[in-house]
Amino acid sequence: MNSILLRSMTGYGRAQEIVGHRDITVELRSVNNRYFDCSIKLPRIYTYAEDAIRSRVQESISRGKVDVFITIQSCGTDEVSVSVNRPVAQGYVDALRQLRDDYGLKDDISVSVLARFSDIFLVEKQQEDLENLTRDILLVLDQALLGFSRMREQEGSRLAEDMEARLNTIEGIVSQVEERSPKTVAEYCAKLEQRMHELLAGVQMDEARILTEAAIFADRVAVNEETVRLRSHVSQLRDMLRSGTPIGRKLDFLVQELNREANTIGSKGNDISIARSVIDMKAEIEKIREQAQNVE
Repeated sequence: MNSILLRSMTGYGRAQEIVGHRDITVELRSVNNRYFDCSIKLPRIYTYAEDAIRSRVQESISRGKVDVFITIQSCGTDEVSVSVNRPVAQGYVDALRQLRDDYGLKDDISVSVLARFSDIFLVEKQQEDLENLTRDILLVLDQALLGFSRMREQEGSRLAEDMEARLNTIEGIVSQVEERSPKTVAEYCAKLEQRMHELLAGVQMDEARILTEAAIFADRVAVNEETVRLRSHVSQLRDMLRSGTPIGRKLDFLVQELNREANTIGSKGNDISIARSVIDMKAEIEKIREQAQNVE
């Protein structure tokens, strides 16, 4: 079973890393969905990175509903630059000098006096490098995706083992049908001959007519084409389980084909034993169909 590389659509992954002066946490959760659907929640000021995040997630996931939660917290001092707004500072100096001259005040204009007017200083936060920050987010996202993928592969391995066991059971049931089907023709011939003996007591029977009726019955109840196709579908399904590629949609189709052949055998079999085998076979196919809903 180590060769089976199936992935489940359900999974969870989390990573937290301090990159630069930011604490970045990424969480991923996924559930079954027919198509790829990715929802990303992160602080509004970082929404510019959303497309890059979605693209990176889609590299690992082909279908399923994925929720990505990202939190980013500053854990250091942001770099800022402080400069003097010269026109404003000059305006304050000129106004203070005008007050001094007009009212004969003591000239005590100094740096400490001017510093009280906060608007003469320009405090600017250093512009962030958006490309580098996006790269930092993707770095942590990749770590979360590793754990996320491992969980999906572990679950996928369990799904594959279960489906492999059910395929083995289906093959065993097909063998039973193949063994039983020719016997139904022989039994039909014996019953037909007995009825004709009873109806035509003492009258010469037409052996050719019996053989013709038997041939018609055999052609009507023959299921060898269906069992051959069933075995072919089972073989294809096994190959798909080991392909290591997303197979969910193909798996849905093959399960439908398995069910179709089983139904045909049930309608043609005309035998209680074969009917029971078909019921058992369809029960296994249904279990595979249910498991297929979880496969990427």
